[in-house]
Amino acid sequence: MASISNLSTPATPLKSSPLLTKPPTVSVSIGFPSKLALSSSRLSLRSNAPLAASLLVKCSQVGGNGTPVKQTTLHDLYQKQGQSPWYDNLCRPVTDLLPLIESGVRGVTSNPAIFQKAISTSNAYNDQFKELVQGGKDIESAYWELVVKDIQDACRLFESIYDETDGGDGYVSVEVSPQLADDTKGTVDAAKWLHKVVDRPNVYIKIPATAACVPSIKDVIALGISVNVTLIFSLSRYEAVIDAYLDGLEASGLDDLSRVTSVASFFVSRVDTLVDKMLEKIGTPEALDLRGKAANAQAALAFQLYQKKFSGPRWEALVKKGAKKQRLLWASTSVKNPAYPDTLYVAPLVGPDTVSTMPDQALQAFIDHGVVGRTIDANVSEAEGIYSALEKLGIDWSFVGNQLELEGVDSFKKAFVSLLDSLQEKANSLKLVSL
Repeated sequence: MASISNLSTPATPLKSSPLLTKPPTVSVSIGFPSKLALSSSRLSLRSNAPLAASLLVKCSQVGGNGTPVKQTTLHDLYQKQGQSPWYDNLCRPVTDLLPLIESGVRGVTSNPAIFQKAISTSNAYNDQFKELVQGGKDIESAYWELVVKDIQDACRLFESIYDETDGGDGYVSVEVSPQLADDTKGTVDAAKWLHKVVDRPNVYIKIPATAACVPSIKDVIALGISVNVTLIFSLSRYEAVIDAYLDGLEASGLDDLSRVTSVASFFVSRVDTLVDKMLEKIGTPEALDLRGKAANAQAALAFQLYQKKFSGPRWEALVKKGAKKQRLLWASTSVKNPAYPDTLYVAPLVGPDTVSTMPDQALQAFIDHGVVGRTIDANVSEAEGIYSALEKLGIDWSFVGNQLELEGVDSFKKAFVSLLDSLQEKANSLKLVSL
């Protein structure tokens, strides 16, 4: 089985997907139709479906030369608060993203688990997969070609946003193999390879924030490749990620740093999932009262750290060369505990120069009844109090971060292996190969 880390250049050059020079016309009166196809990790437009009140987008109309402009809470999020709403999902056909873009989505994130679900549960990949395997591609090489095509096509859809914001938004993220989470050099090689074969200005190469990959972040940034750093679960690791970004910019030798950008994906809901279990084990009234509060408290402190690190002489020297801040991106925004509000990891984390990437459930909920207002630093002292109270109860934040990182990497590895296995089975069922 080929490993992407060993492919400095593709054995057979990847063919770029046909340019979507004229995207299909999509007629929507609001951002979301009433019937959403979620079974295959997809959000599909059903233009002829009646609208259900529970999923209606609350639109306002803003005048502009007599032409009404459909406005959703996602537009308000960006225009009024400076936070970019992204969509945490990707599958074929990528044109399913068009109504989401119209509703205010400004970028897309993906990961091995998302592609595992998309490819293994859909027939949309069969024709390309069959062609690749019949052409002699091994299973893993075929997987990467499937992924690269999706990423390229999605990048085309968001390219106008990228251009309009001078590279500030409109990104599509693709992750290096999760098998490389403990391989510094392999991660750098994989990032270089992906960046080359995708060949789109608005692609983010995702690199996990493991101890082994933090140095990779510096090296990849220094090469002028834009990075989405993923799987950040603690303040200490987040600071290391910021430093790696700054070190990379300083080491790049570029006179113009404006096209080298990055986001730091700080995971939220998974923190509460683990900490809540620890609090329930403690079982005191004080402990139980802190359930559902750890994740957002730590996120609020991460925003304080972000503001501190991207200020002062060191940062100002980089700004003179065109450097852009590494924006905080809130990831894992879906609510795992049904007892909690469905916008718990979106509404309290609204702030400028940040990104919130939302899967279907969170995106629908926020469009339907989300309230837009700056909340991320509305009560920093309360966040500090919660963080400290948890420590006093015996919650070890280092343990929480390390444990969640291990679980996150393991989850992506399993999804990656599972997908390769399912592709092998699909190849065998088509009697294409026998490896």
